[in-house]
Amino acid sequence: MTPHQSQHRWYALWVKSNREKIVAAALQHMGYEQFLPLYRTQRRWSDRLKDVELPLFSGYVFCRLDALHRLPVLMIPGAISFIGLGHAPIPVEDSEITALQRIVRAGVPVVPWPFLQVGQRVRIERGSLREIEGVVTEFKNGLRLVVSVGLLQRSVALEIDRDSITPVSLKMDTTISCFRATPKRAQDRVSPTSVRRT
Repeated sequence: MTPHQSQHRWYALWVKSNREKIVAAALQHMGYEQFLPLYRTQRRWSDRLKDVELPLFSGYVFCRLDALHRLPVLMIPGAISFIGLGHAPIPVEDSEITALQRIVRAGVPVVPWPFLQVGQRVRIERGSLREIEGVVTEFKNGLRLVVSVGLLQRSVALEIDRDSITPVSLKMDTTISCFRATPKRAQDRVSPTSVRRT
């Protein structure tokens, strides 16, 4: 990565269904830093089970770039738009991308998970995933740590050992929402779901 590239931010690129790998390959071929986290699962075909790798965030590819020069990316077949407000893409938090990259490199079992806004936030204290933070949920006889990308309102979950986590203080929620200072009518309010794909 060049010093110029290190100043670029990560953005979520919305892509056509089942085009994530093609778009990621095109981004890499064009010299962009891309990240397409995958997970392994089994799919049933008519006569057999097959192991497949699918995107953890179906319909999205992460790309590091200067948002002012995003047009070449949007010209890739299968690319639709960047996630943002109005026509301005919103960057994904670097800490969220770093956490996902570490999870993928660690090779631990991981699956897509519904986005959670409530629950206890914890930090892993030891092992290859040390210092990753997420929300803990119960799963069968154990625990899962849910790591979220707030901008996409999507999450991934991995199994964790109860003894490896400690609670962290709650931070202010960074969910994107836009409100007028004193809306006069209900229709003047803009809900958090108004974050649009641009």
